[in-house]
Amino acid sequence: MPESTSLELEPFRLRMRGLLPDHLGIRLIHASPELMVGEIDVTRDLCTAPGLMHGGAIMAFADTLGALGTMANLDDQSGTTTIESKTNFFRGGVEGTTLRGECRPMHRGRRTQVWQTTILNPEGKLVAQVTQTQMVL
Repeated sequence: MPESTSLELEPFRLRMRGLLPDHLGIRLIHASPELMVGEIDVTRDLCTAPGLMHGGAIMAFADTLGALGTMANLDDQSGTTTIESKTNFFRGGVEGTTLRGECRPMHRGRRTQVWQTTILNPEGKLVAQVTQTQMVL
């Protein structure tokens, strides 16, 4: 885990409750201004082909972590929205497994932040790499 100060997870979890990340089953397991880590189970309802996770679900997982990472760096009056996202897929997320997302900042400016999320399978192999730009509101 990172050397930076960990943040309380519950406020981030409350932000997701009842929304798409909650419905997808995204679990936040670490939060800090320098690293967001989450997990998602590859369930049949998230698959596009028998046994393989839908790319959109993988992208939504990464987008959630990047947004939460941005929020970890903002005051309570500010918000964020994704304005750009780029995904490279390297292998499928296999049904019945759990994927891990590790999201780190590449740039944390006053108007925008750029986050890169690495999605790994249980063997630690790269499933996808997502780079996204968040606008600070």
